[in-house]
Amino acid sequence: MSAFTHLSINQLIHMQAADPELAIVDIRDAASFQAGHIANSVNLNNENLANFIADADMDKPLIVVCYHGMSSQGAASYMCEQGFDAVYSLDGGYSAWSLANS
Repeated sequence: MSAFTHLSINQLIHMQAADPELAIVDIRDAASFQAGHIANSVNLNNENLANFIADADMDKPLIVVCYHGMSSQGAASYMCEQGFDAVYSLDGGYSAWSLANS
């Protein structure tokens, strides 16, 4: 089992450019996700977590996003425990990404 890696906004931009279908999960509440989210991200919650894990390619990188980059660290650790090989927690979360892309 490996640990997650911290990811900066700039690193995410470069990863998205290299792989437009990069797996990004947003663990914020549904209303916040609806109000705005990173393109192609999936709103991950307790209801769809098991299906997401069952359907995911665990060999591909997985980016975990929350509000400010704190909660995503716990979720990223959990995803590592589930068998994902390369898990990243976005530093600054959606708030930082939104500021950088406004």
